[in-house]
Amino acid sequence: MKRRLDLLDGLAHLPRPVYGHVEAASNILIPRYHSHSWVQLSYAARGVLDVWTEAGRFVAPPHWAVWIPPLIPHRVFCSQDAEIRSLYIDAPVLSRMAKCCVLEVSALLRELIRTFSYFPEEYEDEGPQGRLVAVLLDQLAIAPEADLMLRLPRDKRIQSICRYLQGHPRSQKNLQQWASRLGVSTRTLSRQFVKETGMGFRQWRQRLRLLAALPMLENGHRVTDVALAAGYETLSAFSAAFKAQFGSTPAELFNARTPT
Repeated sequence: MKRRLDLLDGLAHLPRPVYGHVEAASNILIPRYHSHSWVQLSYAARGVLDVWTEAGRFVAPPHWAVWIPPLIPHRVFCSQDAEIRSLYIDAPVLSRMAKCCVLEVSALLRELIRTFSYFPEEYEDEGPQGRLVAVLLDQLAIAPEADLMLRLPRDKRIQSICRYLQGHPRSQKNLQQWASRLGVSTRTLSRQFVKETGMGFRQWRQRLRLLAALPMLENGHRVTDVALAAGYETLSAFSAAFKAQFGSTPAELFNARTPT
């Protein structure tokens, strides 16, 4: 019998160095903050995965994955009809990094994850299954990190701006208007925004808009409508910003799907 997520969290040890079955905990999303004793890799085979930690938001479009180290509190959301695969990995087996991040998933890594998800819970350590797991771990170790994180601020003033923008990504309020509203100089607010988020105001807002556009694109909305909803005045401006961020057009990203 496959273990459910609540039983998995109660285990003292994983049954194997890597755990993750298509019928067990793969698509169970938890909107409350929680953590695991193991590394968690959540892969978006289809749809958009959105992981929140205290440090920020990590958004994975199709064929990207979110790397979550042990004991990092996180919340998990996804778009409707998403197909998510989660792997749980003993930390000593693959100590890649101690921070949460988004990883690019190559065609090879994608197929390794898909194939592994059909392995039995206690797969053979020796033989073909064990060798595939070894290759899977090797590919995870070298998977490049994608710049798909939005750092969340701790400063109350910057929090108020970011919270508003997350609810209203098409807002055209500029930094000068926010500074006036908050009773500080534009220069002071600009410096504080960079300090808190690692980006300038316009850069942070643009990334937010692009990430907010992903679920709409995944649900089949027209690109023109998505561009307008995201606050872009022209389709060409949206398309250029999208390709610069994701390395492909919306059509290329959401139409070139492989079986999951």
